[in-house]
Amino acid sequence: MSAHASPHRRRGITTTAVVTFIEEYCLLVPLGAAIALVWANTGSESYYTVAHRWSFAVNEIGMALFFGLLTQEVVDAVMPGGALHTWRKWVLPAIAAGGGVAGSALVYLTYVALKYESVLALGWPAATAVDLAFAYFVARIIFRGHPASAFLLLVALATNLFGLIIVTLRYPIHDWFPSGPGGAALVLAAIALAALLRRWKVRSFIPYLAVCGTLSWWGLYLDGLHPAVALIPIVPFLPHAARQIDLFTDRDAGHRSPRHAEHLWNYGVQVVLFLFGLVNAGVVTTGYGTATWAVLTAAMVGRPVGILAAFAGARAVGFHAPAGFHRRDLVVVALAASCSFTFGLFFATAIYPPGAILGELKMGAFATGAGTIAALLAARGLGVGRFTHHRGSPHLKKHDHEHLQHARA
Repeated sequence: MSAHASPHRRRGITTTAVVTFIEEYCLLVPLGAAIALVWANTGSESYYTVAHRWSFAVNEIGMALFFGLLTQEVVDAVMPGGALHTWRKWVLPAIAAGGGVAGSALVYLTYVALKYESVLALGWPAATAVDLAFAYFVARIIFRGHPASAFLLLVALATNLFGLIIVTLRYPIHDWFPSGPGGAALVLAAIALAALLRRWKVRSFIPYLAVCGTLSWWGLYLDGLHPAVALIPIVPFLPHAARQIDLFTDRDAGHRSPRHAEHLWNYGVQVVLFLFGLVNAGVVTTGYGTATWAVLTAAMVGRPVGILAAFAGARAVGFHAPAGFHRRDLVVVALAASCSFTFGLFFATAIYPPGAILGELKMGAFATGAGTIAALLAARGLGVGRFTHHRGSPHLKKHDHEHLQHARA
């Protein structure tokens, strides 16, 4: 009997292990991007037909779930007991994000000015984007539950919120605008209703997402603002519990708990991320030009330098890093934030119509995927996160433990 059960058990374990591995490391994102790249370069006409057909549902509706879930995790991290609790800790990554935006924008604009191609100057928001999905992918592989995960994701979220605001205000998603304050009224109503649900101690996520989220989404859309951020003002009213950021892995919660509902939300977001990579990452690997190199230089040089400089300045005036967050962690975070990929494509498409300039910007965003590789190599070389043992010194481990205790104190 055991001889017959063993192969079946091995097959079950293998299948479960593969699914768990894909879920744990958020591999649906690069999988969708890889399919898009191959498809766009082997059957571009069919790819762009499908991508255009699905882009609204994925980018404007589906991504609202991802932004909402990420905001939920950041809110949890700034609560008492979270990695970024106290304003001096959570403001620090926001300042670092500002430094990254400034650094990347400055390098991009300087590059195109030196090349005397001022028509490319409008594309600077695409150079400031940080790929949230790939940032999480890197954080999950390297840092796991380390406070650097919270720091990196807040840097990425703050950076892209800035980009979304700029792109939405300058390039609204539609050309018609309703008369009167109807859109703003719907958003305010959604927030007020979420506050009431919180006051009534509603623990289920469904009313917040289905009712308040829908009202907020429709209000933003009516005003020509990007509705992907619709859940961000709703999320602070959801049930929260202080914890380290660790998306997609909370499997111990009971079926009736808010965490179980959130875990079901996680599965939906994974599908959305796969579709996001599939719809946005299809780049025909031709059309290099000035915009390509400007985006790549801005992301790989301007953003990391800006993050490091802003962090140093903020620390000098009294802002606090999370407990256990070292300078070598910051280096890896800065490199991980250099990948703009799908979000760079997202912003570029909103700014420029199809053509040579858009193609060059897309190639630049695609090339910034090298930032992910650079972050992984730096983590291994510096002994960061899961690679700590490569630094190998008992003295170092004792020093890290003492530093963590001091930071907590």
